[in-house]
Amino acid sequence: MSASVPTLAPATAAVDRPEHRLAVRLAFLVAGFGIACWAPLVPFARERLGIDDGALGALLLCLGLGSVAAMVAAGALSTRFGTRPVIVGSGLGLALVLPWLVVAASPWTLGLALMAFGACLGSLDVAMNINALEVERGAGRPMMSGFHALYSVGGFIGAGVMTLLLSTGFEPLHAVLLAAAPMVVAMVVAWPYVLATGRSAEGPLFVRPRGVVWLMALLAAATFLAEGAVLDWGALLITGAGLVPEAQGGLGFMLFSVAMTAGRFAGDAIVSRLGDRATLRVGGLVAVAGVAALLLASSPIVAFVGFVLIGLGASNLVPVLFRRAGQQSVMPAAFAVSAVTTAGYAGVLLGPALIGFLTQAIGLASAFWLLAALLVLVPLSAGRLTR
Repeated sequence: MSASVPTLAPATAAVDRPEHRLAVRLAFLVAGFGIACWAPLVPFARERLGIDDGALGALLLCLGLGSVAAMVAAGALSTRFGTRPVIVGSGLGLALVLPWLVVAASPWTLGLALMAFGACLGSLDVAMNINALEVERGAGRPMMSGFHALYSVGGFIGAGVMTLLLSTGFEPLHAVLLAAAPMVVAMVVAWPYVLATGRSAEGPLFVRPRGVVWLMALLAAATFLAEGAVLDWGALLITGAGLVPEAQGGLGFMLFSVAMTAGRFAGDAIVSRLGDRATLRVGGLVAVAGVAALLLASSPIVAFVGFVLIGLGASNLVPVLFRRAGQQSVMPAAFAVSAVTTAGYAGVLLGPALIGFLTQAIGLASAFWLLAALLVLVPLSAGRLTR
């Protein structure tokens, strides 16, 4: 086995138990399901409050601000109290805050509800990844890609369930109550089985990222930026080029999502065979090739192949980065995972806006070429990350 294959601690009876794996999988499902339930509710919120696009954008920013603030704190909370209370509290909080998003009667109350919703999502994201790293370490084999695949599955189910309920005549409040119920059930089932990670009564509340963690954070931001760019700008790119009509613009992101989910389900086996280093190099190059195919496409088929390649290439980059954040020794693992998660979310939150500014200055195609240049950093840095 090559030196770049993840070196995980041997399995132990205390850690390598199926119930621990089930609990962390349920946490990833709930996180993906919860955030996906909000997306179909955005038009209803806008209509209910009678706000314009600018006010809606400010409200959506509240969700991101709540998430980022909670992510910064979640590393310290997970170190001080362990990840179990953070996961359970955040998961239940996500379900309990969801109904408030459809009953908030003013922009101010909706903004506060979105900040709370984002805080629950952000702290859950950090804590479940820290816990997943411990479960993976106990199992002695790569498992992070499979965990992240369930986040995507949760997103598909959440968006589908909410859309189905709303389209069949359910009131938004009734729909979210029905959606929140299985989230509560999942967290209650997971509660006693969440792996109890180590706690430290002493230690700092914040550790500044340093060393290789800065590089991991930068690459996570670039990878998440690619996902956000495909989501928000991919359809405009292919419709603007005249490759597909506007009604079919969403097909690209659909193919990207399916490819990313499939890549993550296969990711643990891929990483076991190739190792972290080769996975980063191959995945990064495939993602860059996908962006190039998308930009150089002269037919819809080539453009759609580009979306698939981006999804497949990027699918296992983030799970590997999280694993490496947990294995590095320059700072506590919980704070490193928190830093990488925060940087990644910042890429999703701020990246599409940055693409918009670049589009005004140099055009959308040139902005995507810059995105490809950022993704090239992943294979170039693979040796440094896995040294």
